[in-house]
Amino acid sequence: MSADRLADLREDYTRGGLDEADAGPDPMVVFASWLAEAVAARDAGLAEPNAMVVATVDADGHPDARTVLLKGLDTGFVFFTNHDSAKGRQLDADPRCALTFGWLALERQVRVRGVAERIVRDETEAYFATRPRGSQLGAWASPQSSVVADRAELEASYAATAARFGGAEGTGSVPAPPHWGGYRVIPDELEFWQGRPGRMHDRLRYRRSGEGWLRERLAP
Repeated sequence: MSADRLADLREDYTRGGLDEADAGPDPMVVFASWLAEAVAARDAGLAEPNAMVVATVDADGHPDARTVLLKGLDTGFVFFTNHDSAKGRQLDADPRCALTFGWLALERQVRVRGVAERIVRDETEAYFATRPRGSQLGAWASPQSSVVADRAELEASYAATAARFGGAEGTGSVPAPPHWGGYRVIPDELEFWQGRPGRMHDRLRYRRSGEGWLRERLAP
């Protein structure tokens, strides 16, 4: 598609609005409600409702962003990864990060800023035990974010890992790798965005203030 055609692409958002009276004082309650609606919209074609972009910075201050899956919601946002991956190393060096949920079919977006911390090992092992066997083997086989020669090297690593744990179709348990685990992002700020006609969108931002939250409306 040419650049001039891209300039013509636009949507007018008409699904609804976001009022302070409807949002309430606790942003985590609002988020849980929005997430439930996103999950319910899967039948209407909203793919991967728990997908989120995680943004970090490297040692030189260069930003990185990638999509991962939210796997837990409590006092923060929980996801799992290889601790030796680029994002794992970056979070361990500088735990400040940002998350973005883009529920475009619902004309909604949520932005989160916070600090990541590793979850306890028992939590990681409990979640790992629920993963499909193929994903468990992949966590052992893939040196995530490392340079590999080709696809064949990855396939050979996966085959060797499967053999080590009784085969790809085996029934024996696969333990969580020591280099693999979860992070919980404790939010300091959340912003809820709801599309509105004429680009007069609703934006409500929550910032931590003492033991509670300060809610503010932002101009679109």
